[in-house]
Amino acid sequence: MEHLTAPPTVAEPLDVLRRRTSEKWSAYPADVLPMFVAEMDFPLAPAIKAALTAAVERGDTGYVDQGDTSLRRSFADFAADTWGWRPAPERMRPTTDVSVVIVESLRRLVRPGDGVIVTPPVYAPFFDFIPEAGGAVVDVPMLHDGMSYTLDLDGIDRALVGGARGVLLCNPHNPLGLVHPRETLVELSRIVARHGGFVVSDEIHAPLTHSGVEFTPYLTVSDAAREHGIAAESGSKAFNLAGLKCAFFVAESDRMASVVTGLPAEVSFRTGLYGAIATRAGFAESRDWLAGTVAAVEQNLDLLDTLLHRDLPAVRLRRPRASYLAWLDMSALGWGDDPAVRALESARVALISGPSGGHGGEGYARMNVACAPETITEAVARLARAAAGG
Repeated sequence: MEHLTAPPTVAEPLDVLRRRTSEKWSAYPADVLPMFVAEMDFPLAPAIKAALTAAVERGDTGYVDQGDTSLRRSFADFAADTWGWRPAPERMRPTTDVSVVIVESLRRLVRPGDGVIVTPPVYAPFFDFIPEAGGAVVDVPMLHDGMSYTLDLDGIDRALVGGARGVLLCNPHNPLGLVHPRETLVELSRIVARHGGFVVSDEIHAPLTHSGVEFTPYLTVSDAAREHGIAAESGSKAFNLAGLKCAFFVAESDRMASVVTGLPAEVSFRTGLYGAIATRAGFAESRDWLAGTVAAVEQNLDLLDTLLHRDLPAVRLRRPRASYLAWLDMSALGWGDDPAVRALESARVALISGPSGGHGGEGYARMNVACAPETITEAVARLARAAAGG
């Protein structure tokens, strides 16, 4: 499998970033450090920027060509080189984003009111996706021994015995940054197969897996997983393309391929052309940039850990092994169940609420570290002053 190394990507200066009009740079006044929403402060990969610029220059602003397989092949090639998995392009379908993959898959896998398991603390929109698709949320919280997290496989088994229909898996797990071990996923696939259930696996953070860590796509772990699983894949987090709207349904079995290929044509027709152009350039031509971005994130996490130990030892970093989102245990500060509120009010640092991810998020907040090292230094200094009452 391919493991690239590259010089760390350098973030844009703050004065340049503040000219952006995305939510990250518009939601709060200029005195707030925005470290909440999953958008990186790095410049676009050169190949992506060139591809988008060329499209603008030729006035290429129409609809996605549904017959063009190059987009799906670019992801299949990336997955083969990176994870040793080559999904079949004919069993993939593009769409707008991972949320659509999840919702449209669930619409076809559950009946009204069927239970779908989530494993909190987890990506907060999961709690909305399931009812949007007609299902009911079934909580099976992650197991936490004070040091590490793992899926509660016995709890998932009990929930399926109790009538839950399937599992909405976060792989890697956001906000924990947990890369599930292969053996855990193998056992999950056995449990789900035993109950005739399904798994929809959100793998949006997978390309951001850190060095020395092996990500395992769910559809590779067993014949059972391939039979009952659908994966949601995208380059939007890896290449900072959330606003351009492109993701993939991926299936491996005839059963799940029929779900994917049987979707209404409009589900794919709504894919953003610029999302498709940028995603293709990302997976096919921007792997060195991605390696540099992961290197920058890893360095920023080292810095954050050092600064917290020195200046704010009451806060503990739960270091992610994928993504650029740091899970911070701020419970010892005495800032209540949702310390992000106090961080914004007293330190002018915008973080994501831990409790928004459900059970187990109390006392936690999520920090985006895909930024300049100076931003992390300033954020910790502000939080430390607020904790000291200054």
